[in-house]
Amino acid sequence: PGWIPLLAGMQVLLPAFLSITLHPPQRLEQLNQYPDFNNYLIFVLTKLKSEDEPTRSLSGLILKNNVKAHYQNFPNGVSDFIKSECLQNIGDSSPLIRATVGILITTIASKGELQNWPELLPKLCLLLDSEDYNTCEGAFGALQKICEDSAEILDSDMLDRPLNIMIPKFLQFFKHNSPKIRSHAIACVNQFIISRTQALMLHIDPFIENLFALAADEEPEVRKNVCRALVMLLEVRLDRLLPHMHNIIEYMLQRTQDQDENVALEACEFWLTLAEQPVCKDVLCGHLSQLTPVLVNGMKYSEIDIILLKGDIEEDEAIPDNEQDIRPRFHRSRTVAQQHEGDGIEEEEDEEDELDDDDTISDWNLRKCSAAALDVLANVFRDDLLLHILPLLKELLFHPEWVVKESGILVLGAIAEGCMQGMIPYLPELIPHLIQCLSDKKALVRSITCWTLSRYAHWVVSQPPDIYLKPLMTELLKRILDSNKRVQEAACSAFATLEEEACTELVPYLAFILDTLVFAFSKYQHKNLLILYDAIGTLADSVGHHLNKPEYIQMLMPPLIQKWNQLKDEDKDLFPLLECLSSVATALQSGFLPYCEPVYQRCVNLVQKTLAQAMVSSQPDQYEAPDKDFMIVALDLLSGLAEGLGGTIEQLVARSNILTLMYQCMQDKMPEVRQSSFALLGDLTKACFQHVKPCIGMSIELTVKDNLIVNISVQQCNMDTQSQQISSHPFSLSQHPLGPEMQPYIAMVLHQLVEIINRPNTPKTLLENTAITIGRLGYVCPQEVAPMLQQFIRPWCTSLRNIRDNEEKDSAFRGICTMISVNPGGVVQDFIFFCDAVASWVNPKDDLRDMFYQLQCNLVGEENWRRFADQFPMPLKERLATFYGGGGSCSARLPCAQARG
Repeated sequence: PGWIPLLAGMQVLLPAFLSITLHPPQRLEQLNQYPDFNNYLIFVLTKLKSEDEPTRSLSGLILKNNVKAHYQNFPNGVSDFIKSECLQNIGDSSPLIRATVGILITTIASKGELQNWPELLPKLCLLLDSEDYNTCEGAFGALQKICEDSAEILDSDMLDRPLNIMIPKFLQFFKHNSPKIRSHAIACVNQFIISRTQALMLHIDPFIENLFALAADEEPEVRKNVCRALVMLLEVRLDRLLPHMHNIIEYMLQRTQDQDENVALEACEFWLTLAEQPVCKDVLCGHLSQLTPVLVNGMKYSEIDIILLKGDIEEDEAIPDNEQDIRPRFHRSRTVAQQHEGDGIEEEEDEEDELDDDDTISDWNLRKCSAAALDVLANVFRDDLLLHILPLLKELLFHPEWVVKESGILVLGAIAEGCMQGMIPYLPELIPHLIQCLSDKKALVRSITCWTLSRYAHWVVSQPPDIYLKPLMTELLKRILDSNKRVQEAACSAFATLEEEACTELVPYLAFILDTLVFAFSKYQHKNLLILYDAIGTLADSVGHHLNKPEYIQMLMPPLIQKWNQLKDEDKDLFPLLECLSSVATALQSGFLPYCEPVYQRCVNLVQKTLAQAMVSSQPDQYEAPDKDFMIVALDLLSGLAEGLGGTIEQLVARSNILTLMYQCMQDKMPEVRQSSFALLGDLTKACFQHVKPCIGMSIELTVKDNLIVNISVQQCNMDTQSQQISSHPFSLSQHPLGPEMQPYIAMVLHQLVEIINRPNTPKTLLENTAITIGRLGYVCPQEVAPMLQQFIRPWCTSLRNIRDNEEKDSAFRGICTMISVNPGGVVQDFIFFCDAVASWVNPKDDLRDMFYQLQCNLVGEENWRRFADQFPMPLKERLATFYGGGGSCSARLPCAQARG
């Protein structure tokens, strides 16, 4: 602590230090060679008053970075000197220097030093009582940062639970005469609400009383922290807020309209959180007439929003994108999802924020929060909300001011999901109006209209195509070629949604669609090009083999292959392009053959290169670990090729080492790599079984070994991914007629599959794949699988009752019928579930329908069928009556005596 800087050292280091900003990395490395460099940094921060404050603060921030990177290697005495200087200067007269010292203190504390700096917390708490404002504020600033960064360790026995002293101490300062101190005090306590820290829960009532006392504080930062506290308490101590809920709601209504937007945003979070509580409908229904206009008003662009979005620039398509504005792109794994009755959408949808219409403003703001709150409240109150929304919408949607009109279109999109039924009578008038708005002169109106129309795409597709679908598609395609980049992006995303909903309804317009999408290749800047890949891939998924026409292939493939050739192997733009090509290859089938070999070979090379890099990087500190997403997208594109080309991929597989590479990938530490490799094995099993057959035993053993890792202690996300593997590999094998050759592996996988299908909260796609796998295994090896029928029949039936008629459902039901024939006792207790699953079929093949009749007659008998069916719920009775062609009797199609014969 007695260190004194040398004049010579100051003469050398200070000019060098001041030039750091010009040559940061190299210069800093050189300066760090001086043993006393960190001492000089703390000296400049705390003592060198001759320098200006920004320079002194910069010195402290460089020291903070050194602490983060090299603290354990600081020479003896340096860390003690830095700690001592920090505590002596926490009350510096400059707010900037105090804040920098506070940051330095919390950085040292977060390096595990709270245990090795026992005097820190008592000293800071003692300084809170100082009569000097600067000292009190500096200490509180440091404590707030420590509470933010080290909340968990503060609530542990490791430090002898200092919060038991600190929280009551903080509560004393809620009534301090300085607004800054009051704000620090609330912010400190707020860090411990969500974790339900015991020290706070013991003082929860005085805490809430103090919050109420500060509700009308004149300082915005205090009001913001009060709102934040109430939002968190709503989640964890609703019981304590309920008696005051009416007043809290009235207060939050005022604060959501606060002049300070940060306060308004914090208050607006309250409605989002309240919507998730079971009491929402009861406590909020009387306030909807006040709340709705407040949220709607918050959905208007503020002046600062428009400036940040460059809302006054209408044409910017020729301006290159700023690379840092492009979000990091992560690969989405290619998974098998079943289509469900009545919706035509996949169950596990992308969980991206659908209300994120202002993509380039990544910051959460009042507009986005208000829209999200309206969306969730629409899902709570459904059509009851329309009573309050519709009068506002009439005024907004036709308003002469574009900012107001734009907010009305956003409102219409926000309520789409929750209020769809109530909106249907108005849509014949609203959809044409919105299609007109796609041509509005303001780009921000055009872009939000694209998003809102996508929210109603399901309804549009359900109507006669010439009335709404065709005009909407025509206008959206024009907007895809808009002169404004934001509109291009919104139109591309909206069109992808329309593609998912319309599917083969788009086939008559394919030439027109492809013409537009291909022209966009020459028009788009970098960011929108990535979204264009997604729109093309989604089109291929939606229209499937209808894309396999020479004229379409000639339009689509040259620009894709041109981009493919331009991109280097380490360019992350490969991710969306590979995903796109995977969908295109699957759709084009034989039409992809001319492009197949170079694409296949590059994918194999990507896998091989990534595996080699991973092996080299396993030696610590030698090489950087590779980005395994390259390997995952390559495996997924190979799956797409195998699925699309079928048996014609056989020669490519024979001439490559893909099976060896795939076996290595199955053992990778990363679950997504294993998942994609098992999916590829499944597609190769169908496409060229002769090459896969030799490695079946090893791959099944790997699958089972992998799944043994999965247990209740593993986080749900990992369970789902890893369990997907155990269901996906037998699923792929069960697609091939192995027959008796599967017998040795049944015992290995069946118990795992039964465990998955009975596991609570399992994602639907995983349940469906597992059920189909069990059904197919039972079809080829009924004697081995049927004895376990009773353990899985009920979840099996409920998993498959909602998926559409298709080949996979067909083979699974044949398997279950075969197993029931072998072990009829296994279904007796759950026979009604089987009947319900059977009734989910719309148009089964005749021989499968006969299997159902035969089973039901054998199990129940003609005489008992009517009496048995009378116990069914009415909807099931009606579906079965339709299924059996009237009367609900199994004799309607097949005489029972004949069935028994």
